[in-house]
Amino acid sequence: MKRILVTGAGGPAGINFVMSLRIAPEKMFVVGTEANEHFFYLAPADKKYLVLKATEASYIDELNEIIRKENVELVHAQPDIEVAIISEKREKLEANVFLPSKKAVRICQDKFESAKLWQKKGVPVARFLELRGESDVNESFEEFGSPIWIRARHGAGGRGSTPAYNKETALSWIRYWKSRNVDWGFIAQEHLPGRNIGFHSLWKDGELVTSMARERLQYIYPRLAPSGVTGTPSVQRTIHDGTVNEIATKAVLSIDPNFNGIACVDLKENKDGVPCVTEINAGRMFTTSFFFPYASKILRKNHHANIPYLYVKLAFKENIPNIPKYNTLPENIYWIRHIDAPAKLLKDGKVIGEMYH
Repeated sequence: MKRILVTGAGGPAGINFVMSLRIAPEKMFVVGTEANEHFFYLAPADKKYLVLKATEASYIDELNEIIRKENVELVHAQPDIEVAIISEKREKLEANVFLPSKKAVRICQDKFESAKLWQKKGVPVARFLELRGESDVNESFEEFGSPIWIRARHGAGGRGSTPAYNKETALSWIRYWKSRNVDWGFIAQEHLPGRNIGFHSLWKDGELVTSMARERLQYIYPRLAPSGVTGTPSVQRTIHDGTVNEIATKAVLSIDPNFNGIACVDLKENKDGVPCVTEINAGRMFTTSFFFPYASKILRKNHHANIPYLYVKLAFKENIPNIPKYNTLPENIYWIRHIDAPAKLLKDGKVIGEMYH
């Protein structure tokens, strides 16, 4: 039986990852770690541990103690900060990882550096500018018009993002975050008004193994954020779009032609309908990674879209079935979810499959 450690196992993304493994055709022993003393209780693991934050000096030592105690063979880091720390210190970890290169992780976690690289490589990306002072804010409005999109240079879940319709709003927004003593850099980008798309993909030595795209239609509690984007969708649907597939694939290979592991690509369409890459979540799954595995099991009666499971098999150097590189599920399958409500899978306006908890 495979023995896997999942970090951040009590957060939504970690829970989705573990649930995906639970419906796989083989049983696995999952060890969950969680730095949040409350979310610890939510981790659906066979064994779970409350751990230090990844930024603590002894974090890797603590993981190694758990690895030895539980005979862990593979570590999957889910939160961005843990991906970053484990990626940089992977040689000190006493278990295997299946991560992109250190350089790829660093670039993908820096929205400014990744945007510069994609622009250089001819990948569609929103026009951007680093915000170092008031003159940069003025230049952003001159270059991009109004509104501009402001976002933190690092971080997940739409961190520090908002549309700004004038200079006063932009400067006040940045000053607000700085007043909270956060060490964030900010960038401004051209506002992208079109579809909001996620491209979930799995890679082995620069070869795309499989992928599936989805459109985010609504977010959980959108009124709680100025942008309406709160990090995780409440309504989404599968899409088949050759342009999205092509651009997302080029974006990943631009980061590393030998890319390994997970690449979750975010794209948003500009005013001309061109999908522009906004970021790649490297080495970790999207929050709602259970959507595709569940749909695959119910609709296809197989596990070809269970990307967490396929990822684990590749990490263990096992063969996987011959599956499509793109569009591994039908289009227009809806996944509807909300806080404290079991998610629903819909096809042609009807719920399919059974409720789960």
